[in-house]
Amino acid sequence: MANKPAFAQGAQVEHGKFGLGSVLACNDDYISIKFDDHGEKKFVTSIVLPALKKSDRQPPVEKRRASRKKAAAPAAGGA
Repeated sequence: MANKPAFAQGAQVEHGKFGLGSVLACNDDYISIKFDDHGEKKFVTSIVLPALKKSDRQPPVEKRRASRKKAAAPAAGGA
């Protein structure tokens, strides 16, 4: 029987170096965390667990990226 992951997906954690983040995935081997200020990081679970602590904060609201594409300019000239 497999062990329960240390942190569930979506759990809020705090790391001493990278700050606050949300767990994306966790298993016996690896944990992936999306940090607020440092992006997504993947760690060896057994090594990083002592550096992580659970956070009581609410998950941050995902910001939608605004499209940077400009609308095509209408063709100049015409008949």
